[in-house]
Amino acid sequence: MTTVILAEKPSQARSYVEAFQRSTKKQGYYIINDSLLPPDTVITFGFGHLVELAAPEAYDAKYKHWSLSNLPIFPAHYQFIVPTDKKAQFKIVKEWLSKADTIVVATDSDREGENIAWSIMNQAKINLKQKTIKRLWINSLEKDAIRSGFKALKDGWAFYPKYQEAQTRQISDWLIGMNGSPLYTLLLRQNGVRGVYSIGRVQTPTLYMVYQRDQAIKNFKPEPYFELNAEILANQQKFVAKLDPYQRFKDETGLMTFMQAKHVQKGSQDGLIKDVQKQGKKSASPRLFSLSALQTMINRRYHASAADVLKAVQALYEAKYLSYPRTDSQYITDQEFTYLRQNLARYQKLVSKEIALPQIEPQSRYVNGKKVQEHHAIIMTKTVPSQEQLAKLSKLEQQVYDLVLRTTLAMFADPYEYEETTIITQVGDANFKATGKVPTKQGWQALFDDHKADQQEAATLPIVHQGDQVQANLQTPQKETTPPVPFTEGTLITAMKTAGKTLDDEAAQAILKDVQGIGTSATRANVLEILKKRGYLVTEKNKLHVSEAGITLCKAVELEPLLTSPEMTAKWEQALQQISTEERTPDNFLNQIKKFVAKLIADVPTQLTGSAAIKQQIDHQQQAQKAAEVFLETPQATVLNKQKFYIVKPKQGEDFTLPKKWSSKTLGKTAIKALVTKGETSKLKGFKSKKGKSFDAKLKLDGHKLSFDFD
Repeated sequence: MTTVILAEKPSQARSYVEAFQRSTKKQGYYIINDSLLPPDTVITFGFGHLVELAAPEAYDAKYKHWSLSNLPIFPAHYQFIVPTDKKAQFKIVKEWLSKADTIVVATDSDREGENIAWSIMNQAKINLKQKTIKRLWINSLEKDAIRSGFKALKDGWAFYPKYQEAQTRQISDWLIGMNGSPLYTLLLRQNGVRGVYSIGRVQTPTLYMVYQRDQAIKNFKPEPYFELNAEILANQQKFVAKLDPYQRFKDETGLMTFMQAKHVQKGSQDGLIKDVQKQGKKSASPRLFSLSALQTMINRRYHASAADVLKAVQALYEAKYLSYPRTDSQYITDQEFTYLRQNLARYQKLVSKEIALPQIEPQSRYVNGKKVQEHHAIIMTKTVPSQEQLAKLSKLEQQVYDLVLRTTLAMFADPYEYEETTIITQVGDANFKATGKVPTKQGWQALFDDHKADQQEAATLPIVHQGDQVQANLQTPQKETTPPVPFTEGTLITAMKTAGKTLDDEAAQAILKDVQGIGTSATRANVLEILKKRGYLVTEKNKLHVSEAGITLCKAVELEPLLTSPEMTAKWEQALQQISTEERTPDNFLNQIKKFVAKLIADVPTQLTGSAAIKQQIDHQQQAQKAAEVFLETPQATVLNKQKFYIVKPKQGEDFTLPKKWSSKTLGKTAIKALVTKGETSKLKGFKSKKGKSFDAKLKLDGHKLSFDFD
């Protein structure tokens, strides 16, 4: 009776191997001996996705070259392939799966892990009904967690609907990408735009959110307004109070009318302390981290990209220091709370400052098993690194671990307590309010002393009493409304999770409890990387903006709201999740996607033909492309920057090309300028001969021919 444990990748397989008593390493698998497992147990592994959806040309050679007449592409049956560089490992995995009596799916404990495992098993063309299929479902790669997981294996078939959901997501993305990308690319080419324009079910609405924000900033017209504030002098101390209830005035006339009605004037006058309220308040520590919340916070503090944060958390998971990273939950169960409490003293040694952690009973703000569906929040494991081990981590890994550590410990600390003082000062018939906070107990805030930026500076107010006479200096500062703030990767990840809803929206707290995000915790970072890689999104000082090519794409798709709407994409995510709960079938969902694709193919050509905005943007982009191509401008010639060479356009004579590299040396602006203006360079270092030997030489132009000059 052979048992085969299928891991997602080699590093995961090694973690399993280390948890067992004895193992023998072979090519592409391990033989395992352990009292916990049946005899004849092996562990084999994929390299992530060993099996992928085939490209359109696998169905018909005509699809190799894009043509509008070939759309839509709706295969009757979807073909899957094993990439050439993964065939050898797939063969090993297939042989073992064929021999297996029991298969233990031990890929990552999420939908994508199910997709990877079941895709491999299906591609191996084995009769799965004749096999016993079990599922390992764990939150940590620690030895204890792995062994506990193998003692409590679940029924593998119970997770099959999660595979169906993940594969349906994969196929639906393929359908939209393989039809939408050629459709928009070819139509834009007809309008004179070069390049390939990629369409995606999640990436397009994500890009469009950034485009809308950029447009709102660009089109923002600041509007002036006036405020009415009072600088109060009481007991030789000054403090500023704002009009209560607060209001703005569009113009000076409205302000003066208000002031006259309230019997106040600009400048110094008498005032009266009308009311003084002091109230003790408490603030609970931050919630535990989901992946999105952690990506958002790390980006805010350290400007790391979402993909880099995910990579860092994944590395800490594989090092056994943090729990499973791809989670949308911000809660843990009583089980995790218990082991965290038991290890508090060891965790505390990693924090430079001694802090009291008396809250040793679970609180529903953090501990709620009913709200933990697949994975709990990201927390520390029982494996506590030493200072020396932490020092060996990358800087970002150290920052991530430290923030998760402090945020988790804060759950055990007392609330932050402060006294809030509110002073109402009456001037004429107008009231002015000032609020000040005085910390009375640092509580969990002491863990975050290093991050003052996260704390608001408390205003200190003088001691006054109701009925006190004071001096009020009324001021009427003129201000301007401010534009929206550009997205960062952190705030965009949050916007993806909330389908574009932000906490600034009315009644947002209620909406966000129910809204489905776009993408998943596992895919959002990758979507941003794709948009950056394709040149649609650019990052400037941690701010995200849409490039000229991205603007062209957004203007092309904005007439198709189903492609750009985060809310619609969120509804699709909701429908996909219904597949894993067996409330919806994959065919039902894919038929909806096909109808959507057919609608695009029918409507988009007419939309683009009649769009003046598209034509204007295309002209703008072409001008920008031409400007970007100019590498160098000299009295003798203009030099254009192409992908692999330079084009020299002399003021007189024929165009010619110059290489970007010559004998392994990159030719930069200084060298090219010298060649164009003088016909030769000064002596340059760093050339390499065919045998790899370095040498120095001048370069010279003889007509249009480049050669060395060793004189």
